[in-house]
Amino acid sequence: MKMSNMRNLCMILLGNTVYALAIVMFILPNDIITGGTTGLGIAVNHYFGLQIHTFVLIFNTLMFLLGAAVLGMKFALTTLVSTFYYPIILGILENVPVLQNVTDDKMLSTICGGLMIGLGIGVVIRCGASTGGMDIPPLVLNKKFGLPVSVMLYVFDFAILIFQMVFTNKEEIIYGILLVLIYTVMLDKVLLMGSTRTQVKIISGEYEKLNHLIQEKLDRGTTLVYTQTGYLRKDQPMILTVVSNRELMRLNQIVQETDPQAFMIIGNVNEVRGRGFSTQKVYKNEVGMNE
Repeated sequence: MKMSNMRNLCMILLGNTVYALAIVMFILPNDIITGGTTGLGIAVNHYFGLQIHTFVLIFNTLMFLLGAAVLGMKFALTTLVSTFYYPIILGILENVPVLQNVTDDKMLSTICGGLMIGLGIGVVIRCGASTGGMDIPPLVLNKKFGLPVSVMLYVFDFAILIFQMVFTNKEEIIYGILLVLIYTVMLDKVLLMGSTRTQVKIISGEYEKLNHLIQEKLDRGTTLVYTQTGYLRKDQPMILTVVSNRELMRLNQIVQETDPQAFMIIGNVNEVRGRGFSTQKVYKNEVGMNE
């Protein structure tokens, strides 16, 4: 097995373990409702007495088979580990007494549980895998009927919360909704972690000097975009570059020292791919050596 595949497998196991820890430490002991397969398991446990980890294993297996039949074996393989590992580790952790009474504070449990669930699911998805379970029905509906995946995820989560609202009080319902919001936001943060960058556009008469300084001092690539000013109709090259958030202050300093009248447009971008970011940098002298 390649090292990258082994690393991905370890991260998928870690993500599912963090997810299970959140459920065992904060959600179940404080009777907080939640979405996803675990939330469905809580409802089934209340109505029929079936243990949550047992239901999750049965449900995940059925969804795995459904995904394999409709979405193909390639997709099914990405959910294989989570499908069977999560309910197993959940059942094991449920029997560890030290994890049962971490805190009685529902608000603290909601916050910590939401952060850990979002982190756990995010780690799994970043590895190119799926948590299985309730992730699969929206994908099946999208393939068969063209329904938006994101919308259907929210519909299923809301439906699962309604199943649990019947036997919970109003305060716990609010905590459950807050939990879903927290882990959704945390999930988005984890998925974008390490990939966000800052895009900077610079319009200056000293563009040649700035272009050289950015390449030399920051070791960042630049692109000259030929533009025309709106009032004087003057042809004016604009420098386009992408830097990390830490490099932004240094870039701002370089621009201010070179041309205090420069016009800068700064914006965040969610992801950047290419040399210097997702692939290794290649310098001009290295290109010549390889030719």
